[in-house]
Amino acid sequence: MPSKVEIRARLTFWRSSLEKLREAYLTLLDGGVKSYKIGNEELTRLDLVSLQKRMEETEKKVDELELLLEDHKPRRSFYVTPQDF
Repeated sequence: MPSKVEIRARLTFWRSSLEKLREAYLTLLDGGVKSYKIGNEELTRLDLVSLQKRMEETEKKVDELELLLEDHKPRRSFYVTPQDF
């Protein structure tokens, strides 16, 4: 498990990324521009659906990191196969 310092660094990175994604989404949604650039990537209004999915994934990562920072461990899932003996 990464240290708290590493978790904070990752959290800062993903929060910054989420902020940029939200800004791009709102700018494209308002219709004031035809395209928006994040780094080398150019987005258009046609990219709104994929941009929304990326925002949702990033929000999940931020939530997971915040839970790790608070010492909450992610839930583990498992299944049981019933058997006759």
